[in-house]
Amino acid sequence: MEMNYVIDTFFAIFAMTLIIFMVPGFAMLEAGLVRTKNVTAVLTVNVMIYAIASMSFMLIGYEYAFGSWDHQNSISQYAFFMFQMAFVSKVVNIMSGGVSERSRILPLAIFTVVVGAFIYPTIVNLTWGANFLSGTALDISGLSDLAGSTVIHSTGGWALLAAILIMGPRYGRFKNKKIRVIPASNIPLVTLGALLLWIGWFGFNGGSVGAISSKENADAVALTIMNTNTAGLSGAIVGWLLTYFRYKKFDITMILNGALGGLVAVTAGPDQYDIYTPILIGAIGGALVVLFVPIFDKLKMDDPVGALSVHLVNGIWGTLAVGIFVADVSIWTQLKGIIVVGVIVFPLSWITIYSINKIFVLRAEDDEQLEGIDATECGIEAYPEFKRSI
Repeated sequence: MEMNYVIDTFFAIFAMTLIIFMVPGFAMLEAGLVRTKNVTAVLTVNVMIYAIASMSFMLIGYEYAFGSWDHQNSISQYAFFMFQMAFVSKVVNIMSGGVSERSRILPLAIFTVVVGAFIYPTIVNLTWGANFLSGTALDISGLSDLAGSTVIHSTGGWALLAAILIMGPRYGRFKNKKIRVIPASNIPLVTLGALLLWIGWFGFNGGSVGAISSKENADAVALTIMNTNTAGLSGAIVGWLLTYFRYKKFDITMILNGALGGLVAVTAGPDQYDIYTPILIGAIGGALVVLFVPIFDKLKMDDPVGALSVHLVNGIWGTLAVGIFVADVSIWTQLKGIIVVGVIVFPLSWITIYSINKIFVLRAEDDEQLEGIDATECGIEAYPEFKRSI
């Protein structure tokens, strides 16, 4: 028993470490996708989010989510906390990436506190935690969501949707009813970031199995990681094929987002699928990214990193997929979970962002966006010797 405790504790810490690799993953991905004049701001926001969201969760959110610090005894309570804490900043990363190049840093930090202390822990409480709505019509404790297609990715996606609707697009993104394409500044960084996220996903999903110290648990962890990787592979392949079919070009950013879409989609149930089902789930995830990125553009919803398509759309698809492909999981239970989370997160995020925006003004002014958030907010440019265009 003691050896199982030690092994499973070590496994949780190792998985948590892999998840923390997603912090530089998000940072590099977003830094590569924005213009050079906003790179320092993006990196600052990513570091700030990890620190503030984690601290807010430790001081307030964790006990609110799970009821107490000693609610389980199969592993060290400190290792369990660290594993849960590793997820928190990902929710805000989804939102922050989608409002890059036009968001001020201080208001975003305030929103991060609210997410880490209250909004995200509320969703964890209802699904993985203490469940204060147990026995009510809004009880969604039956939601099958291993590592958070809905709990994490859709939560971040709903918050991003609220932010985009309030803040509007970047200056010059849509002019004369035309979409102005703003190219990525550093494709190597985009690739590095996406691959770091992919690696981090093995801890994200594999660690969510919860234990590895028995043969059954070890097999479950290995299957989960294998299925996670498979969905990422098929998402990348479909993203590659569809972009070529549609545009006659190989768009590496769309290929990588296709992979991430597949990874998000499989996150709800990689421990419950056979080894072939994730091929289909990931393929649909990659296809949804290719489909929805231009749809959001046409709706003038400016998302520089494609986070709505990757995280919100595929968070919903991945959660429904468990109900479709797993016999003993009801698709209606899954749909109810998606709806309840959306009904809670979107209004809370809207009210919070709207209130913060009224006091601090979240969106940078047009002339600040022209100059670059690095200069106006940080005083340090990532590439000071580069001659920049607007």
